[in-house]
Amino acid sequence: MRIAKDDIPVRINAPGTVAKRRLIWHGMFLFLLGLLTGLVEPHFSNVRMGLAAHLEGVMNGIFLVALGAIWEEVRLAPRSEAVAFWGALYGSYANWAFTTLAAIFGTGALTPITAPNLTAQAWQESLVTAGFVSVGIVIIASSGLILWGLRQNAVR
Repeated sequence: MRIAKDDIPVRINAPGTVAKRRLIWHGMFLFLLGLLTGLVEPHFSNVRMGLAAHLEGVMNGIFLVALGAIWEEVRLAPRSEAVAFWGALYGSYANWAFTTLAAIFGTGALTPITAPNLTAQAWQESLVTAGFVSVGIVIIASSGLILWGLRQNAVR
């Protein structure tokens, strides 16, 4: 810690500061990817899933920015914090990526509402299904850890 000109303590390399900035950066980058996805939306095999991919990028980007804003309040053991951090990043990016792949491939097995009467090749359906399942598991686990780290009596 050092003292600023006006005698107010300034934290240098405070715990969580680097992770906070990384989450905010990745959030803005994913937000931009979501906006760009919206520009090419009409060109996807499944336009409805293209809209979903656009929204996933935008919403997951906002989620990462919000998470970055509160990251210094998350109190977890170092290993749990790393799992929560990387899980949030994987879940956010992979959600956008697998939704975009579903739009490109025109998959419909796992998403019948956004893909009426559409099916892709078996390997494409399997890839997208496995991706969505992994995203669901990872983002739920990450969110649970973050919530645990935000409880009132959490100690780092």
